[in-house]
Amino acid sequence: MRLRYVAQINPSCPAFDGLHDEAELTFLPMENVWPGDRLDLGQRRTKSSVATGYTRFQNGDVLVPKITPTFEASRSVWVADGLVNGTGAGTTELHVLRPGAEIDPRFLLCITHSHPFLKLGEAEMYGVAGQKRVPDEFIRNFAVEVPPLEDQRRIADFLDAEVAQIARIELVQRAALSKIDERDRAFLDFELDRLFARFGAIPFRRVIRRIEQGSSPQCDSTPAEDGEWGVLKISSVKRGTFFPKENKRLPESVIPVRRYAVRDGDLLITRANTPELVGDVAVVDQSPRMLLLPDLIYRVELWGGLLPEFSSIVLRGSRVRGLIQATARGTSQSMVKLRGEDIREWPIPNVDLAEQRKVIKRVAVQQAVTSSLRFRIGRQLELLAERKQALITAAVTGRIDVTTMRGIRE
Repeated sequence: MRLRYVAQINPSCPAFDGLHDEAELTFLPMENVWPGDRLDLGQRRTKSSVATGYTRFQNGDVLVPKITPTFEASRSVWVADGLVNGTGAGTTELHVLRPGAEIDPRFLLCITHSHPFLKLGEAEMYGVAGQKRVPDEFIRNFAVEVPPLEDQRRIADFLDAEVAQIARIELVQRAALSKIDERDRAFLDFELDRLFARFGAIPFRRVIRRIEQGSSPQCDSTPAEDGEWGVLKISSVKRGTFFPKENKRLPESVIPVRRYAVRDGDLLITRANTPELVGDVAVVDQSPRMLLLPDLIYRVELWGGLLPEFSSIVLRGSRVRGLIQATARGTSQSMVKLRGEDIREWPIPNVDLAEQRKVIKRVAVQQAVTSSLRFRIGRQLELLAERKQALITAAVTGRIDVTTMRGIRE
């Protein structure tokens, strides 16, 4: 049976229409759309502020992200209840599925997390790379086997229990990742506190030769290939590591400003981001020669007495991060900015090159250990996600008997 016969796809929203203009409702941006307990319904807006340009939904709806890579990440959610005044509005990158009388909403949600739905939906996406979307018609015409409601509920009950068990394991693994991050921060702060106490501090401006930001022309959404120019994205600078593949291809019609080309050894600092991520830092290492600095990333050129790798370590410490949180400016808490003047006032331990190299080596040894742990935990989380999707797929397609769990049906 096609989904359109058991659920309304992107229907009207009577709960929204019935509110007066100044009534509050739940607001749901894409960053808050996560399955299970990670779904965040805490934001509110007035009806008048979201009357146009947003997707509307109500209690009981299943929400399916339509854009890549969120769709492929299986982030569909069932909003059983909890919406302010029973309704909400959110990003336009959502499809709304309203289950009818013949389908249990939990069973419908499981369908959206199944392997056939995700893989066939990915194949049907339209648009350019990085901005592809699942069309409305795919969801309407997606064919599913719909067992009797009693069997649907039995399957949903089984999957609720199994997925909850997997979620508990995932929670433990994510907590371990958090502890690893705390360990890294504690080690970093211990090293830096020792240096500040022994050698004192100088303002960063005393070792800065120049601070510059690049330019961000209109680019393609795909990364640059070999031999093509690309402009870095903010995500290329993250937690002390440089990610050169995080870039957008510069169109052939745009002449690259070559003085903005990044070079090995460049110290990069993000100029704008969320309050938690603004001021992130990394040193360019083995970069392709055809990447350009954007306007949202600073390049800080240093005099010879300070190594960029040592600067990266200092700027990730709690002392400087606290100053960043205090001085970053912006009208929106989702995006704040740093000024060059702010950066120049950050404190740096007044140590010679020999001591800098010792600290760089100690931090590298520590991070090699924790990076290995992160990789192992990340792999375990990937396997848990694969296990969850395989279980859901087998249950909703009838390949396992959830009543007896005696095995796969031939």
